[in-house]
Amino acid sequence: MLTPPLWQPEETGWSAAGCFVCFARGTHGPGATGDPGWAAAALVRGDEVVVGPVIRQPAGFRYVPGLLALREGPLLEAAVLALPARPDVLLVDATGRDHPRRAGLALHLGSRLDLPSVGVTHRPLIATGELPADEDGAMSPLRIGEETVGYWARPHRGLRPLAAHAAWRTSPEVAAAVVLGLWCGRRTPEPLRAAREAARTARTQDER
Repeated sequence: MLTPPLWQPEETGWSAAGCFVCFARGTHGPGATGDPGWAAAALVRGDEVVVGPVIRQPAGFRYVPGLLALREGPLLEAAVLALPARPDVLLVDATGRDHPRRAGLALHLGSRLDLPSVGVTHRPLIATGELPADEDGAMSPLRIGEETVGYWARPHRGLRPLAAHAAWRTSPEVAAAVVLGLWCGRRTPEPLRAAREAARTARTQDER
């Protein structure tokens, strides 16, 4: 089986989408099959941000650590497919190769959609690495053993770094470059921030 080539962003003009899912508040336990879910995706190209329709759908699987693709994947996939255009790269609030099986949700979703993907989280899952310097755009590697699977990426001095994860058809270096390149004054890259806001706003409205 041929390995698909790694994606490299153009110097300018590439588009990025972010996707996010949240579930009903006030439920008991870590998460059950059938929990109400809200998923959204947002597309960013230059200064333009387009938020797609919110997908309302029950979770098809309970919460199991390491198996988020079964619980969150179908909702996120539907949200990305509802966007008006196909992005060049997809950002997912999940890990990629930083995973016990080197196949976190960000990698799974990119493979399903045949889209280069990058995972973005507040902290690594099992990878380790020293925090980067407190400087704009500072990076430091995240490794599992001797393998680099992502980078700490600090968008701006004084902000906490994010973990940028290599996922489907992306290298650790490209993952970090994408995260840093999408900084718009907030810690979270704009496609993910817009998708998160849309999903959470819909949940709040529906739960009133």
